[in-house]
Amino acid sequence: RTSLVFGCMSESAGARFRAGLAALTVAEYFQEDSKDVLLYVDNIARFALAGSEVSSLMGRLPGQIGYSPTLDIDIGEFQERIAMTSEGSITSIQTAYLPADDYTDPIVVATLNHADVVVELSRSLCEMGIFPSVDPLKTSSVLMDPAVVGEKHFNVARKVQQIIQRYHELQDILAVLGRDELSEEDQVVLTRARRIYQFMSQPFSAATELTGIPGKLVPLEKTVRGFDEILQGNCDDFPEQAFYMIGDIEDLSA
Repeated sequence: RTSLVFGCMSESAGARFRAGLAALTVAEYFQEDSKDVLLYVDNIARFALAGSEVSSLMGRLPGQIGYSPTLDIDIGEFQERIAMTSEGSITSIQTAYLPADDYTDPIVVATLNHADVVVELSRSLCEMGIFPSVDPLKTSSVLMDPAVVGEKHFNVARKVQQIIQRYHELQDILAVLGRDELSEEDQVVLTRARRIYQFMSQPFSAATELTGIPGKLVPLEKTVRGFDEILQGNCDDFPEQAFYMIGDIEDLSA
């Protein structure tokens, strides 16, 4: 049920470049056998960099920032083969390394042009101890539509993003003037945004041996309801730390 294709960094650039294409060919084989395939690529930047090395060995003039002049074509041809047919489907999850967290890097731009869902792991959230460190402002999905997820889910998600956006805008004021100079409305935003960030953390079963905290699986409906409770102010009386590494919002009363 699982096929693994490795392109080790100790191997030649050609072998590393072909590893991604070989994995995709394996996925297409199972797809034609009426299977729904999950293709995991870790990471797509290594595939692109190997292509750049091959391009240099072939004597081609480099393109942007030293990358292969055919970078967009290489990634485009790879991504366009990931599709659904009458026989089966291929769904791909790909990690992408951002050099210096730069979203304008050619590899990142070429990859994001084909992505339906983008999940960014934030260094700042990691430093705060929030795991998984998913940045809600830079994470996006084509499925975030009321017709797909429902009005309640859509509205709660947008309100969470708005309050976090306002929270970041207030950071400069806090650094200069302090919290006492904020309006009553902004103080409410500050209070709830911090609770939202803490509530975004979740214990993983895979990390239980390291953290000592049992993993918890929370249904989507309960997750949406939990954030809605925070937005409505129903949890303002609980301290921020009470929201850290819990599952359902009902765990607050435990």
